[in-house]
Amino acid sequence: MPEASRVYAEALFEAGKDKGKLDALQEQLGQFADAVDGNRELQVFLFSPYLSSADKSEGLGRAISGAEPELINFLELLIEKHRMPEVFRIRREFDELWKKENRRLDVTIVSAVELDEAVINKIGQEVERQTGEAVELSSRVDDEILGGIVLQVGNMVLDASIRSRLEKLRKTVATAA
Repeated sequence: MPEASRVYAEALFEAGKDKGKLDALQEQLGQFADAVDGNRELQVFLFSPYLSSADKSEGLGRAISGAEPELINFLELLIEKHRMPEVFRIRREFDELWKKENRRLDVTIVSAVELDEAVINKIGQEVERQTGEAVELSSRVDDEILGGIVLQVGNMVLDASIRSRLEKLRKTVATAA
């Protein structure tokens, strides 16, 4: 059985797709989740089991202006069903559905040293060429990998780091002994 956050995300996604508002809903849900995440008072207000759904809906109406009616209805449904604390998981699920629909792929490059921007872009272009999907590229430095790179493409990981090779060598030597 799917997790509740997945069910809610799929419902909002389908509503947005039907109305042609996927991009707007994705952006506005993200803005709302970020606002709640960054404001402790807002979290206490929206997540409190002691406040009525009517009070929360009224507060939501005052706090949000200019949002798509589908998003406002969706947030009111979360309030009514006491599911507002799941808004962060719902956002993650919605973002995954949105990326899949728009053929976008998260790619993270981890290296032991700062890579030249041209090298990073070349890796991104190669991943785009091989997958046929638009790449959202990020890179970071982790000196613990010692050398080489670790490439995360969506949920797959290609570990071509020296640390990984040394670990494989260590296991081979340990089993031979």
